[in-house]
Amino acid sequence: MFEPKRLARLKWACRRGMLELDVLLLPFVEEAFDSLSYEEQETFERLLTSDDPDLFAWIMGHQKCEDPEFAAMVATIVNRVKA
Repeated sequence: MFEPKRLARLKWACRRGMLELDVLLLPFVEEAFDSLSYEEQETFERLLTSDDPDLFAWIMGHQKCEDPEFAAMVATIVNRVKA
């Protein structure tokens, strides 16, 4: 489990320059992040270092993410939104 300061920084990192990403990422952290394994949580944290256009393209399915861990995390985010 992430310590409170690290989780707060993660939530701040979810505030992106694109509204479309903001409305997906922050709710994901608030509602689903705790149910992820520690490794998945770390992958999500690393995913947030990606550029907004890349994140948007991966989440919207416009581009395939070449990193398998990122691709799995994007699928987790997308599947949660569709549920």
